[in-house]
Amino acid sequence: MDNGDIENAEDEFGGQSGRKYRPVVSHDRAVLQMSSLDSGSSSSLPVPQSPFTNLKISMQGNMSSDAREESSTNHEELNGSERESKLELFGFDSLVNILGLKSMTGEAIAAPSSPRDGEDVSITPGRSKANDLKLGTLMGVFVPCLQNILGIIYYIRFSWIVGMAGIGQSLLLVSFCGLCTFLTSISLSAIATNGAMKGGGPYYLIGRALGPEVGVSIGLCFFLGNAVAGSLYVLGAVETFLDALPGAGIFGEVVTKVNGTEAAVAVPSPNLHDLQVYGIVVTIILCFIVFGGVKMINRVAPAFLIPVLFSLFCIFVGAVLARKDHPAVGVTGLSLKSLKDNWSSSYQNTNNAGIPDPDGAVSWNFNALVGLFFPAVTGIMAGSNRSASLRDTQRSIPVGTLAATLSTSAMYLFSVLLFGSLATREKLLTDRLLTATIAWPLPAIIYIGIILSTLGAALQSLTGAPRLLAAIANDDILPVLHYFRVAEGSEPHIATLFTALICIGCVIIGNLDLITPTITMFFLLCYAGVNLSCFLLDLLDAPSWRPRWKFHHWSLSLLGAVLCIVIMFLISWSFTVVSLALASLIYYYVCIKGKAGDWGDGFKSAYFQLALRSLRSLGASQVHPKNWYPIPLIFCRPWGKLPENVPCHPKLADFANCMKKKGRGMSIFVSILDGDYHECAEDAKTACRQLSTYIDYKRCEGVAEIVVAPSMSDGFRGIVQTMGLGNLKPNIVVMRYPEIWRRENLIEIPATFVGIINDCIVANKAVVIVKGLDEWPNEYQRQYGTIDLYWIVRDGGLMLLLSQLLLTKESFESCKIQVFCIAEEDSDAEELKADVKKFLYDLRMHAEVIVISMKSWDAQGEGVSQQDESIEAFTGAQRRIAGYLSEMKEAAKREGTPLMADGKSVVVNEQQVEKFLYTTLKLNSTILRYSRMAAVVLVSLPPPPLNHPAYFYMEYMDLLVENVPRLLMVRGYRRDVVTLFT
Repeated sequence: MDNGDIENAEDEFGGQSGRKYRPVVSHDRAVLQMSSLDSGSSSSLPVPQSPFTNLKISMQGNMSSDAREESSTNHEELNGSERESKLELFGFDSLVNILGLKSMTGEAIAAPSSPRDGEDVSITPGRSKANDLKLGTLMGVFVPCLQNILGIIYYIRFSWIVGMAGIGQSLLLVSFCGLCTFLTSISLSAIATNGAMKGGGPYYLIGRALGPEVGVSIGLCFFLGNAVAGSLYVLGAVETFLDALPGAGIFGEVVTKVNGTEAAVAVPSPNLHDLQVYGIVVTIILCFIVFGGVKMINRVAPAFLIPVLFSLFCIFVGAVLARKDHPAVGVTGLSLKSLKDNWSSSYQNTNNAGIPDPDGAVSWNFNALVGLFFPAVTGIMAGSNRSASLRDTQRSIPVGTLAATLSTSAMYLFSVLLFGSLATREKLLTDRLLTATIAWPLPAIIYIGIILSTLGAALQSLTGAPRLLAAIANDDILPVLHYFRVAEGSEPHIATLFTALICIGCVIIGNLDLITPTITMFFLLCYAGVNLSCFLLDLLDAPSWRPRWKFHHWSLSLLGAVLCIVIMFLISWSFTVVSLALASLIYYYVCIKGKAGDWGDGFKSAYFQLALRSLRSLGASQVHPKNWYPIPLIFCRPWGKLPENVPCHPKLADFANCMKKKGRGMSIFVSILDGDYHECAEDAKTACRQLSTYIDYKRCEGVAEIVVAPSMSDGFRGIVQTMGLGNLKPNIVVMRYPEIWRRENLIEIPATFVGIINDCIVANKAVVIVKGLDEWPNEYQRQYGTIDLYWIVRDGGLMLLLSQLLLTKESFESCKIQVFCIAEEDSDAEELKADVKKFLYDLRMHAEVIVISMKSWDAQGEGVSQQDESIEAFTGAQRRIAGYLSEMKEAAKREGTPLMADGKSVVVNEQQVEKFLYTTLKLNSTILRYSRMAAVVLVSLPPPPLNHPAYFYMEYMDLLVENVPRLLMVRGYRRDVVTLFT
C-alpha cells in the first residue's frame, strides 16, 4: 500500500478530506486492550526505571469497563490535544484505522456508496452489530438456491418434456444444461472467494472483473431476466390454480383434440384471458406485499421450501405405489416396458398451451426444449445475491452453490428415469400435471406445493430484481438510472414499481412457453459473463487473483462460456441476436453517457500485461524508421503566467495532436514545480490531476507528469534522462518559444532556454520549438496556402515527416508543401534541386523544391538593402549585444576574472558573433520574402554555439523569428525517422 492508497483509506474511513496521518493514541480501545494484556502479564514483575521520563505506561488491565472509560476520559481532558502513542515511531495510521476495524475505537464509519474513485480497494468497514442475523451455508446459500432451482418447470413441464424428447434425449438435455450451470458455479465460486462482496450479486462480480461497461450491460439484462422470471412464476401459480379449480375460470376452459387417438378426446386447458386477469391481480397483490412486508418475507422465506420438499416426497412415494391404470388411466407403474417405449423421442406440434395438436402452431425439437427446460436449472446466483447476510461468504457460496447444483441435477436425472418408466407417452404428453396425478396421498398437496413455491419465487424476484437495479443505479455509472438510487438501508420503492410493470407486461402475454426462452437468454448471458470474468482473471493471474476456491481452471471457465453461447444459439438464434444486440446497445450507451470508473477490472490488467509484453518485445535496440512514431514530450511550463486553473497552454494540446497520424501515438505533458519535493508533493499531485483533466478535455491522447525540482533547469535535466521505459521514451521535446523574455525583462530565461536545448542535444532528443503558438489553428480552423520547409541541415528527415503529419489534419489538408534548400552562392543549384526531388520521390512525399543561394560572408554588404524590414531588428541586436559585452568586460576587469556569463567562463569572438547575426538576418529575410503567406514555416534549429553567452543565442533566435507569425524550429537527432525502402 503506497502513500496514495493510505490517503484514500483516510478519506474513506475518516471522512475528513486532506487530513494528516493520525497516529494511534493511547486512549484507543484497541491500544487499551493491548495495554491490559501487557500489564496483566507483567503485574507481578517490577517495572524497570526508564531513562525516558516522558514515557507513560497504561495500567488499566484490572479496571472495569466503566472505570476504563472514565479513566480514558480523564486522560483526554488532562492531556488535551497532546496524545501519545506507542506506535508513534511509524508515523502512519494504525491497522485499526486502515483495515476497516476502526469501529473498535467507537467511531462511526460510513461505507462508500459507490466503488468509483478507488473506494472499492478497502475491506468492508465496521463490525457487524450484535443483532444482525448472519446466515450459514445451509440457510444462506443452499436453501435459497434449492428454492429457486426447484420451481414450476419441474412440476408442470418436466414429465411433458420426457414424453416429447424421450428418456435418452431427456438425459442428454439435463446433462447438457446441468454441465453449463456446474461450470458456471465453479467460476462463481472462484470469483466470490477472491475478496469481500457488496450488493448486486453477479452484477458486482462481472463489473469488477470485466469493467463497469460490461457489468452494467449484463447487469441490466440480468435484471430484466429476474423481472420476467417473476411473471413466469405468477403464470405458473395461476395455471396450477385453474387446473385445480376449473370452475374458478371467468372465460371458461379451452378444449383441444389429442393427436394420435382414434376418437377425439377432450383435454381442457386454462383460458388465456383467465391467465392474464388472474396473473395481473396476483402481481398487484405481490407488489403490495413487497412494499409492506419485505422483512416478513425474508423471515419466512425458508418456510417456502418445506412445501416443495414435502411435495417431492409425495411424488416419489406415489410413483413407487402406482400401479397399472391406477391412480389414473395411462399410468403403468414402474415398468420396464414403459421405459423402452419412452426411450426414443416423439416431437410433434402443439397449441400454445402445450397440448398436442396436429394443426398446432408450435413445433418442438431438442433446441426448443433446451430453452423450455433451462429455467429449471437457473437460480445458482441466489446465494451470491445474499452475500451481505452470510457469515462466511468465501466458504458458504462455493459449498452451498455447488451442493444445490449437483443435488438438483442428480434429482432431475433420476426423475427422467422415474417418469419415463411410470406412464405411457400419451399420458406424459396430455397430463400436464402428472406429478399431481400420481402424488400420494392427495393431488391437492402438489397443487398447494406448486402454488406456494411459485408465489415464494415470485416474491423473491420482485424483491431481488429491484435491489439489483438499485445497486446498478447506486454505482452512479449510468446517469439515466439516478431515479432508482436509494440511500443505504432504504427500500427501492421506485425500482420495485418499475419491476412490477415489467412483470405485468409479461403476464399480459400469458404464454408460459413463450416467456421462458426470453428468461433463458438473459440468464445465459449473465452466466457467460461470470465464466468470461473467471476466464480472464484466471488467464491473467494477477497478483491480486488469489481465490480461496482452488478447484478452478481457465479452460473450464472458457468451456462454460462457450456452452452458454452455444445453448443460446441452440434455443433460438433470433432471441440470441436480440439479447446480444440489447446488451451491446446498453454497453455502447454506457461508454458514451456513463461516468468513468476504475474498478481494477480484468481488462485493465490485460492491457497492463499486454503493454509489458510489447515493451519487452521492442527490446533496447533502436526502432526501425518504418516503425518510428513520434512520442513528444510537451513542456507545459510557461514562459510567464497562464490564466488561473489553466495548467497548460491551450494550443499545446492542439499542436500535440498535429504530430500524430490519425490520433495514433502518445504524448507526455510535463510541467515543473519549483521547490522542495517533501513540501510540494501534494501540490504536485493536485497539479497532475488538473493537467490530466485538461488533456482529456482537449481530447488529446497523452499522460500528465508533474516534477518537483529546485529549478526548471534541474527538473528538465532529470526528466530528459529518466522519462519513459525502453523504446517508449519520448523522442521529441516540444516547447513554446519565449517571445516575452525581453518584453517583460525576464533575464533568467536565456540561460534556462539554452540549457534545455543543450540537454536535449546531449540526451539525443529531437527538439521542436513553436513560435506563434497563440495563433496555432485548432481542428476547426482550416488553413490555406503552403507549408514551407527551410531544410538547411540533415535532421534524419524529421522536418519532412512533420510536414506530412500536418497534412493528415483537417486544418492543414488543403495546404501544399514547399521545400527550400539553402545553398552557397557557388553551389550547383540545379544538381541539388534534382537530388532533393529524387529523394522526396523515393520517400513518397509530394513537394515543390526551391533552391536558394545565400551570399557569402565576404559579400554581406551587397546582400542587405536598406529597405529590408529586418535591418532595424538587426541593428537593435547589434546594439544590445555590444552593450551586454561591454558590461561583461567591465565586470571582468573590476573583479579580475575572465569573461563570465550565466555563472561560467565564456569566450567571445566578436567577428563570429557578427557573422552569426548576419546569417540569421539573411535567413529571416529569405523567409519573409518567400513565405510571408505560408500557413506555417519549418526551419532548422541552430544549436547554441559553444562558449557563447546564452544572451547572444537568444538574440540570434529573436532575429531569426522576427516578423514570422507562425514558425517551427526543428532539430533532429542522430538517427533517421524516414526510409526509402519498403
